[in-house]
Amino acid sequence: MTPTPLLDALVPLVADLARDLPERERYRRLLETLRVVLPSDAAALLKLDGEVLVPLAVDGLSDDTLGRRFQAAEHPRLAALLDGGGPIRFAPDCGLPDPYDGLVDGAGPHLEVHDCMGCVLRVAERPWGVLTLDALDPSRFSAGDLPTLQAFASLAEATVRVAERIDQLALRAEGFRAAAGPRPLLGHSAAFKTLQKEIALLGSSELTVLIGGETGVGKELVAKAIHAASSRATRPLISLNCAALPDTLVESELFGHVRGAFTGAVADRRGKFELADGGTLFLDEVGELPLAAQAKLLRVLQGGQLQRVGSDREPKVDVRLIAATNRDLAEEVRAGRFRADLYHRLSVYPLRVPPLRERGRDVLLISGSFLEENRSRLGLGGLRLAPDAQAALLAHPWPGNVRELEHTIARCALRAFGQHTQRPRILTLTAADFDIAAAARPVDTPAAPPAVPSTPGTLRDATGTFQRHHIEACLLRHQGNRAAAARELGMDRANLARLVRRLTGSVNN
Repeated sequence: MTPTPLLDALVPLVADLARDLPERERYRRLLETLRVVLPSDAAALLKLDGEVLVPLAVDGLSDDTLGRRFQAAEHPRLAALLDGGGPIRFAPDCGLPDPYDGLVDGAGPHLEVHDCMGCVLRVAERPWGVLTLDALDPSRFSAGDLPTLQAFASLAEATVRVAERIDQLALRAEGFRAAAGPRPLLGHSAAFKTLQKEIALLGSSELTVLIGGETGVGKELVAKAIHAASSRATRPLISLNCAALPDTLVESELFGHVRGAFTGAVADRRGKFELADGGTLFLDEVGELPLAAQAKLLRVLQGGQLQRVGSDREPKVDVRLIAATNRDLAEEVRAGRFRADLYHRLSVYPLRVPPLRERGRDVLLISGSFLEENRSRLGLGGLRLAPDAQAALLAHPWPGNVRELEHTIARCALRAFGQHTQRPRILTLTAADFDIAAAARPVDTPAAPPAVPSTPGTLRDATGTFQRHHIEACLLRHQGNRAAAARELGMDRANLARLVRRLTGSVNN
């Protein structure tokens, strides 16, 4: 082959090194070019996984080749390539069995491969895998082809390094998107400062965390903050919303699957646990997991071993798990909808995120972040709140919490902007611009004490009445969560339970 055709074939492949291509397409182009440079009937790229060679791409071999796994010890030709220091050609009369016998497309009656050669690929000076070429014609290759294969192997190694680097960057991007994004946790209230202290404490540990709280309070932001404060901060943080998946895909998303495991599984796929290996996995709305998936999740948490759908292999993973739910999982356990053993595994450290209505003037602090985002989006010089708008935001109970606040500001800013025929430099939002019903209660004002009993009674009776009112209100705020109520009251949970029983049973047990 003359230098010019060789160069013409390699130039597009070199250009691919600077392009963002899917891994499968990148490797397909590599093999396609290899078969132009060294004409053959089939080519394959296999990656070493322990003692097994896994086909990542094939060209000229039957489709089922991608689903095969070649134990190096059982295939002496592949073992020889891995142990070799350079390209090897196996003579046509070589007695060693060929792993691709019967797999070459269009072989007709000629099932056995007659001529083949290959080369080990090294990344970071360690065997990464092998590149192979096969031909049905016993005289297709010659010793003169080995230097060309060696040169091509160097280009293949560069392609592999690029593909793996892109894969690492994609994982890092997914893992750090929120931790480094423009939406940090904001607040100055006592409830928020308590939350911050718990986040810092959890960052210094490896405990499994169960984040509880109402919809929209920012449970995912809390999970990302815990990850960012941990020793795993340089590793991926992978998130999965369990409520957004149909039951049939939950196991595949969590644990991955192998090609052919079910209809539509056209290739092997890593699950969230494997993607999070060495880092943190955040399972949002974990209470929505079906019972079958709960059992498999418990097995991974107990032993660190997972099993892809359709596979017998059980690779180990090192993952810290953070889960979140807006359900009362203890009640779900009692109702038989959630496994008790999994609940206890997840709730090693229960962490409650306070609702927005308990955070006082944090509402205005968080509003500032959303106002700035909308100012930029609308191209304004300034976007602000009038005093009556501030009062309206403070008075609103925010049942949808931070998410409701975000959407409310975006919606009202757009409406107010649309009322101007010319773009104002500074847009002021008033209470009239907000479509929320302002509650009459003041914010950050202590609740009024219980009324003095109208009938005579002892001091003990009055104290008991006050305690009952106070505990009832606290349990109501925490939706019956005894542990969270005990933390707010500054007492042990067992002591709270005893006090509740003593107070004539008027507080709901």
